[in-house]
Amino acid sequence: MSFYQDYNDKLAIEGWNTRTVHQYQHLDLRRLSPALGAEIRGVDLGQPLPPAQLEEIRQALTDFLVLTFPGQAIGATEHKAFARHFGSLHRHVLGDSTQLTARSDDPEILGWKTGRSTRYTAGDAWHNDVSCDPHPIWASLLRVTRLPEVGGGDTAFANLYLAYESLSDPLKQLLEGLTAVHDGKEGWSNGYGAEPKPGQVFNASEHPVVARHPVSGRKFLFVNEAFTSHIVQLSRAESRALLQLLFRHIEKHQSFQARIHWQPDTLLLWDNWATQHHAIWDYYPFERWGERVSAYRDHGPQPAGTLLSAA
Repeated sequence: MSFYQDYNDKLAIEGWNTRTVHQYQHLDLRRLSPALGAEIRGVDLGQPLPPAQLEEIRQALTDFLVLTFPGQAIGATEHKAFARHFGSLHRHVLGDSTQLTARSDDPEILGWKTGRSTRYTAGDAWHNDVSCDPHPIWASLLRVTRLPEVGGGDTAFANLYLAYESLSDPLKQLLEGLTAVHDGKEGWSNGYGAEPKPGQVFNASEHPVVARHPVSGRKFLFVNEAFTSHIVQLSRAESRALLQLLFRHIEKHQSFQARIHWQPDTLLLWDNWATQHHAIWDYYPFERWGERVSAYRDHGPQPAGTLLSAA
């Protein structure tokens, strides 16, 4: 027997891979990897969805966390209409800034264009989208409108249920009840050099380090290197050491991760609470363009307790 307690990740993965999932009757669904992800065919996001399909898409998001919809040649109107099924549409504080994004005429669409002259690209680090908000985005929906000619530009995802469940019991006990500050300055000022407009401040919000998903009821780690500045209940040294351990834990375990390979006319939907993602910038100097629409609800990840409807 190993002296070290290194088997927790295998037990977590076993539990994930043997759990009961919904039997889908109205979707053509194929799993993409053991850790997360499913491809869904047989739906037309350019048209209103039958209630039975929409219900199963919501269930698939709970079961697989990341969903790809290939063959969806839709525009902004259809993109936004589908996103509204998951909550109120988010307006990004930097949506009209050309420093980090491609300015959109629509405040509910976050666009970007990454190319040779780009200093930064959106999402080029492990993160949850805009976790600094009081009610962080639940569902993000992304279309890549231009792919690099050389390929690449994958989006990597990490399953935060597995990240939590693979921790040792003593460490889980330590994390229970701790809260962390997620600060927009961490991601946008310190990370990209962006500053708020005059009279404006970037959000900073306190969230549980171990959150309970309001829909699935499962616990997951809710800290990310892009936005999480410190753990409130610890000293600076303790907070820094513990956060670095958790960041590296999420980043290094490829068995918790999957990469989405983009194809033209694909829409990608993910649970932004229970996953982190990383947009891989391996295609320089070629270009990659995209548009994201995101939905939030009137609550964020819960510290414990009541389950809420996915509807």
